[in-house]
Amino acid sequence: MQALNDITAGIIEEAIYIHRHLGPGLLESVYEAILYDRLSKAGFAVDRQVEIPVTFDGINYQVGFRADLIVNDAVIVEIKSVETIKPVHLKQVLTYLKLTRLEVGLLINFNEEVLKNGLKRVVNNFGND
Repeated sequence: MQALNDITAGIIEEAIYIHRHLGPGLLESVYEAILYDRLSKAGFAVDRQVEIPVTFDGINYQVGFRADLIVNDAVIVEIKSVETIKPVHLKQVLTYLKLTRLEVGLLINFNEEVLKNGLKRVVNNFGND
């Protein structure tokens, strides 16, 4: 399996490329579709709008949580196009990581003048559950 740092670097590189050409202000779904295509063409295995079930008290609930992208079955990508990333957005990614038992997520807010200001890496510390 490709190293997590290599996967996240590839995702960030493609996101920056998209942002440089399109800029901020588009809908999240536009950035998601283009990032999906670019990552797929770059050789990544990408799943889009992945349903994330919630298991509680031994019951599996299909309640509509969806990860925007999951790359190489290892990194969750949550795409935003909002004025400001709020703490709840980071908690959302962390919850997705916990539910999927994945280690790393990227929160990407394309509604920034400079994309690096909208990039957040979220790590699921399994030992701290």
